[in-house]
Amino acid sequence: MQRRTFIQNLAAYSAIGACPALLSPSLAASVSSVSVEQLPKLEGELTLYLGRGEGGLYENVLNAIKKRNPNFDLKIRRGPTAALANTIVAEAKANVRRAEVFWAVDSGAIGLLTEAGLAQPLPADLTGQLQPEFQFSNWAPVTGRIRTLAYNTERLSAAQIPDSIMALPESDLSIAWAPAYASFQSFVTAMRILSGEQKTIKWLQDMKKRSKRYAGELGVVLAAERGEVDVGLANHYYTLRLKSGKPDATVDLAFTKNDAGCLVNASGIVALTKNDTAINFIRYLLTTEVQSYLASEAYEIPLIGNLSPPKGLPSLGTISPPKVDLTRLANLRPTLDMMRKAGVL
Repeated sequence: MQRRTFIQNLAAYSAIGACPALLSPSLAASVSSVSVEQLPKLEGELTLYLGRGEGGLYENVLNAIKKRNPNFDLKIRRGPTAALANTIVAEAKANVRRAEVFWAVDSGAIGLLTEAGLAQPLPADLTGQLQPEFQFSNWAPVTGRIRTLAYNTERLSAAQIPDSIMALPESDLSIAWAPAYASFQSFVTAMRILSGEQKTIKWLQDMKKRSKRYAGELGVVLAAERGEVDVGLANHYYTLRLKSGKPDATVDLAFTKNDAGCLVNASGIVALTKNDTAINFIRYLLTTEVQSYLASEAYEIPLIGNLSPPKGLPSLGTISPPKVDLTRLANLRPTLDMMRKAGVL
């Protein structure tokens, strides 16, 4: 869908498929998504801190919301998600409150603000639209992303890939990874929480011996597709976006089971002020129109109960992600120290 079409049809977008559970059969939708037609008009000023990401698609969403609400003055400060989260904490310590809403591309940054006591409670009817695993009292996940193993389909089959992330360095596969990338570091944080520091350090050290380093996870997926490596560690949407533009791409997705290798992380939004405009703005991001757009264009996973996952993603009812409180991913410093100790940073 082109940007202009999305803006023109924000209130009429109807790309709603069936209603599969996104994470397990027990999570079938019990709450229907809300259309922008059901929301009040936004008016007045609001300052949003926006973590950079998703190739401008979040900007398209914001432009569409502004176009629909001509009396709404949305002021945006842009920057890396982690840097903005640290700025918000520093401003609060200086008794300065500039940001009223923060939209982060990673839940770890949200966790930093919730730990600092800066996140305001959200109405139960808003959080209740989300699937049970993604309901939090003081922030709202917007879209999900799952960790995957992107593999070259000409070099191997999915059956040749270990279904345990811990077994990956023990295989004979060549591997691509991006240790400096924020999503990778959140994944390692989850591994540290689930498996402990010693096992995670050993995994990092063993992986370093057989992995090729890339700057970002798009590069990881491209390396797998070109046959430079057998598999690459990356969020799911990089592979789906590549395949959408190149249907004959020789790359596909494999998943580990019930470990950090198939962690479901999320972008998220938090209100930093008790303000009706801020809460209603968050409601717009959870509408049918916005969620469906991000699924179809960004290939992110809608977390509203009754919307379909992005095209090309297998039924997530067959995948076993680990249970991790996403806000715990904010505790990044021990992870960075551990990665330096392992020699991968």
